[in-house]
Amino acid sequence: MSAANLTGGHAMQGRLPADRTRVKLCGMTRAEDIEVVNEARPDFVGFVVDVPGSRRSVSCHEFERLSALVDPGIGRVGVFVDEPVSVIARLYEARILDYVQLHGHEDEEYLARLRQLCPVAIMKAFVVRSAEDVELAQHSTANLVLLDNGKGTGKAFDWTLVRRLRRPFFLAGGLGPQNVARAIAEVRPWGVDMSSGIETDGRKDPDKIRAAVAAVRHGY
Repeated sequence: MSAANLTGGHAMQGRLPADRTRVKLCGMTRAEDIEVVNEARPDFVGFVVDVPGSRRSVSCHEFERLSALVDPGIGRVGVFVDEPVSVIARLYEARILDYVQLHGHEDEEYLARLRQLCPVAIMKAFVVRSAEDVELAQHSTANLVLLDNGKGTGKAFDWTLVRRLRRPFFLAGGLGPQNVARAIAEVRPWGVDMSSGIETDGRKDPDKIRAAVAAVRHGY
């Protein structure tokens, strides 16, 4: 899947069936995490890059090392918070990432500058507390939006608010193998994003990773 595989200015399409929910597993920090990811075969794997205060943060050097271990066909997503666009562009030019996910105060001007420096597909995260937040997501020029309860809170937001959205989106926040199939049935997202829900004691759990991907693929 490449950044060029876009349709309608919004959704990243790639080689996936239109009716299949995409799976993104986020917050990888260790080589052993990537081994399980390569086995489980999600559509995307995410790395939180240089975010102070995040226990899942990795340095650019660690990101490069871990990214190189990801099997071809799994999209590598760099997750950033108010990072200078020049840093992201360098990572893209070095072929360390395939997609960019933004979780800070990045505005439309920031998105435009990023596109000028690298032709990368952009996901923009929105914290959902009200219908107004969903409206902001609706009008974002990002290729795809991600709706979350917060930055790594591990809790779900009010899913009924998503009914107002008329574009493809990732659903995040409080998802794991125990409830992701229900979330897909109720919300019908383009994709789901899981991080804390596939952890045990703050570390990625191989059994939960496998179970989460299986739950999305087979509706367990």
